[in-house]
Amino acid sequence: METAVQSATAQVKHCSIRIDGLDIFYREAGDPARPTLLLLHGFPTSSHMFRNLMAALGDKYHLLAPDYPGFGNSSMPLVNEFEYSFDNLAALMDQFIAAKGLKKYSLYVMDYGAPVGYRIAVKHPERVEALLIQNGNAYLQGLSPFWDQIKAYWAAPEDPANISAMKGMLTAEATRWQYVTGVRDVEVISPDNWIIDQAGLDRPGNHDIQLALFYSYGTNPPLYPAWQAYFRKYQPPALITWGKNDEIFPASGAYAYQEDLQHAELHLLDTGHFALEEDGALIASLIDEFLQKHNIR
Repeated sequence: METAVQSATAQVKHCSIRIDGLDIFYREAGDPARPTLLLLHGFPTSSHMFRNLMAALGDKYHLLAPDYPGFGNSSMPLVNEFEYSFDNLAALMDQFIAAKGLKKYSLYVMDYGAPVGYRIAVKHPERVEALLIQNGNAYLQGLSPFWDQIKAYWAAPEDPANISAMKGMLTAEATRWQYVTGVRDVEVISPDNWIIDQAGLDRPGNHDIQLALFYSYGTNPPLYPAWQAYFRKYQPPALITWGKNDEIFPASGAYAYQEDLQHAELHLLDTGHFALEEDGALIASLIDEFLQKHNIR
């Protein structure tokens, strides 16, 4: 029996739109008249991480996956030309939403996509039909010991040892580590993933971009209480599909959502950080079932 991803035939388009002087690349699948899923990617990847999910669900939903500036195929202004902060990424994605004319959407948030998406959700709570959460954090208990070196960088960003540690997270070995750690079968994870991501990281000037965003990530934990207040007040339908073997965002971060989202549906998957690579067909099926159950169709 074929999986949902293997049997999908939805066509994915590869497009670009001018936003605030930048070319923002995005992938799009499905009929815009159908419910929209806005897919917000993590580090160090791009909309590429959603390629199979879009093909799997594009026959039932409208899916949009933009690349942030400095990632994927979007413009990559240098750090002296653009402020690489999570506030700014969220503002630009908000402009993208407006340019695409989206009035309602479900947010798929993963890794960096969580702080980008939750800023947007707090600003426009009436637009969010559902949250599709995959290894994207909003709680202090979701920050593993992996973050200790990043917290040191937040405290002393000029310290050469801290800078060296952050640059170590931009190597080919570190990128591959994110994809293969915690998976059941390394051989099912395509090396195309880390090869494509690393090509982006290795562009001249991109290391400075990533260091700026590592530092800016320190602005996210102070916003956790506001995001949690949004969860409690609005109670958006929430599906959590979480790679439980993730050493960056452990399962404790998934469980924490249940403190505030009273009816969150939680699925812990036996895989790692980039759960779509090993369990994409399962996640696609869970999303479809969840949205159908909540009459988002």
